[in-house]
Amino acid sequence: MSDNAKLAFADGTVFSGRQFGAQGEVYGEVVFNTSMTGYQEILTDPSYCGQIVTMTYPQIGNYGINPEDVESSGLSLRGFVVRELCRDHSNYRASQSLEEYLAEAGIIGLEGIDTRTLVRKIRIHGAMTGVLSTTDLNDTSLIAKAESSPQLVGQDLVSQVMPGANREWNEGLSEFARLNQPAPLQDDATSNAPHVVAIDYGMKWNIPRHLRDEGCRVTIVPGTATAEEILALNPDGVFLSNGPGDPRPLNYAVTTIQNLIGKIPIFGICLGQQLLGLAMGGEIFKLKFGHRGANQPVLNKATGQVEITTQNHGFALDPKSLPFDVEVTHINLNDQTVEGIRHKEHPVFGVQYHPEASAGPHDSQYLFREFYELLSV
Repeated sequence: MSDNAKLAFADGTVFSGRQFGAQGEVYGEVVFNTSMTGYQEILTDPSYCGQIVTMTYPQIGNYGINPEDVESSGLSLRGFVVRELCRDHSNYRASQSLEEYLAEAGIIGLEGIDTRTLVRKIRIHGAMTGVLSTTDLNDTSLIAKAESSPQLVGQDLVSQVMPGANREWNEGLSEFARLNQPAPLQDDATSNAPHVVAIDYGMKWNIPRHLRDEGCRVTIVPGTATAEEILALNPDGVFLSNGPGDPRPLNYAVTTIQNLIGKIPIFGICLGQQLLGLAMGGEIFKLKFGHRGANQPVLNKATGQVEITTQNHGFALDPKSLPFDVEVTHINLNDQTVEGIRHKEHPVFGVQYHPEASAGPHDSQYLFREFYELLSV
């Protein structure tokens, strides 16, 4: 097969490869994910909105796609880059191939490039905007487009992925996520079930599944919901979800969280933790190339244990900016960045990684139990 797609950067670098999935042209921040499996969960994670995702594992697509493992109602990423696409998938749960899935979703795939070189470039120079095209294969033209494409920093991407209205969530974890544990008894009619309002900034569905499995009644609200609207639902606790992009433009979310702190237990994950940190007076900075993968080591400072975690973020909290009443609870062992915070007086905490483990290790599922116990106080 001859090359029929290109990925170009503003510095003049161009990668030529083969198209799969959809045709067209997109721009986005080019990032990499170090997971060996879980590409379907990665594709359906709304946190990748505005980005072109490169997989470091060389062969992707070998177990196909199934309708049970999606993490949202659609695909929000701009493009998908792999070393080798496996066109002959083999798994009893699969209903279609990765190539068919991307074509239906209108997402451009690129295969056949040296992804090691691309990842090394990102690690050295940082995540940067690229243009992925199957329609324009002129290097000079593509480089010029990359130069003029907007940066991810400063954009409100949450508005592109959050839901438009409130909804009740009634689905629990699948048998695979429970690790052979029996399904909990769930009685939606009971008045004793704690009620969690989950603010959706681009939430992965395995999060409300975990909350349901803990025994919570879950109401999902859009990321623009105000504190007054949330408190009117009479929640026992509030969850702040993951989501895409730069948290600093999201003043509406920060204001809502500020008006909830001290009134109700709060648990934030990923973007939710960053917004929580901003609401408590902290500051955000952009990481050079971010943390994306299912093998990120995190130290739990309270227990001394190392958790292997799933992560997907390009921004982090500055620990020096946090006020005296906020403590850092978890640290990334690769670069010492903040991975968890907790308020010293109020039942408010967050983590930067994804304890819902979709896809990824299950080391951090205890955090959902800790949140549930706050609701029961």
